[in-house]
Amino acid sequence: MENNEINIKMVAVILALIIAPVIVLIAFNQLNKPNSKLDALINKPAPQFSLQDRNGNTYTPESLKGKNVVLFFSEGLACYPACWNQIAQFGLDDRFNAQDTVALSVVLDSPEDWQKITQKMDGIDKANIVFDKDGQISRTFGMMSVGSSMRQGTSPGHTYVIIDKAGVVRYVFDDPSMAVRNDQIALELAKLN
Repeated sequence: MENNEINIKMVAVILALIIAPVIVLIAFNQLNKPNSKLDALINKPAPQFSLQDRNGNTYTPESLKGKNVVLFFSEGLACYPACWNQIAQFGLDDRFNAQDTVALSVVLDSPEDWQKITQKMDGIDKANIVFDKDGQISRTFGMMSVGSSMRQGTSPGHTYVIIDKAGVVRYVFDDPSMAVRNDQIALELAKLN
């Protein structure tokens, strides 16, 4: 009887040693699977958009020509603290508020809701938050189906799009880990100059 128990335990351990790496590999491949809609943006003119900030300033590809642009698509208010942290860090980082570079944080929320938040977190008040009220711009860019979205199909996740001074998309990064990526994005911007 003891040999049977030992054999069963041995088989269970061997199966676990085989199955666990397979599960890890599948998960890794899913997280790193290319998103063809996002990949299709690269080296093409940015899709048309018109986004307003809380001060009534309108941003379009035409108005941004001559600047490197970072569009940070996020779930906005619903994504606390990760998205709030990234938005605030863009507001505090001079690399993203320079004469030739601007970071725009694209959210689906209302300007009134964000106005309340600007007093709660340092940097949010300095960030360029733009409002995609009906989600149309996020859909056009393919942001509603990215891996980082916690609400697939209804809201963006945590995704960066870099558009060069000529209005061409040069870099796209979807970040399921939802980290603050200022240094990584700054490195990608440096490649454009």
